[in-house]
Amino acid sequence: MSHGVRLLISGDRACFTRPEMKVERVSYDVITPSAARGILEAIHWKPAIKWVVDAIHVLKPVKFQSVRRNEVKDRASSVNARRVMNGQSSNPLYIDVAESRQQRAALILTEVAYVIEAHFVMTERAGEGDSAAKHLDIFNRRAVKGQCYQQPCMGTREFEAYFSLVPHDQPLPAAIRETRDLGFMLWDIDHASPGMPSMFFRARMIDGVIAVPPPGSEEIAR
Repeated sequence: MSHGVRLLISGDRACFTRPEMKVERVSYDVITPSAARGILEAIHWKPAIKWVVDAIHVLKPVKFQSVRRNEVKDRASSVNARRVMNGQSSNPLYIDVAESRQQRAALILTEVAYVIEAHFVMTERAGEGDSAAKHLDIFNRRAVKGQCYQQPCMGTREFEAYFSLVPHDQPLPAAIRETRDLGFMLWDIDHASPGMPSMFFRARMIDGVIAVPPPGSEEIAR
């Protein structure tokens, strides 16, 4: 595929939170396709393209660690911010962190590394100056130089993701020799859907590689 990419990502820690865990944070065994797409978009994204993750190569054994993390349970209200800006309210814009802080247990991953195989498709918002070759060249240049619009992360902002491009003329790093059924995993979230926005698929790791079903596949369920 002419506009496909291969990106090596790694990190000291990661937490790809299972949505069914409401109180404590529990990570999936490996990175989810939606998190992988987020890393690609952090390097290069425009309305003219849409990233599609094809496969995930797991390069290091799955290792969990239990930690306790400080979290803030509240967030700033956009409604209150607009009222303050319009002079309709005198409430503070900030959050009282001391009052909102709470400590939660989390089951996270440690020493993670993956290769994301992905491609992008042109959207209906592409203009006359947009082409697959142009956006592929932009992504490759930015990935080689370590440039990004925002620092990619391994599930949460505090867990930084390091990335580098794997050229197509070079072999992929060896994946772990492990096969396991990972159960139902989050594929992506359809924010435009009024009903069930979360989409899942049955993830199977075969010799360290997870094949991700394409959009519209019957393997994807809500």
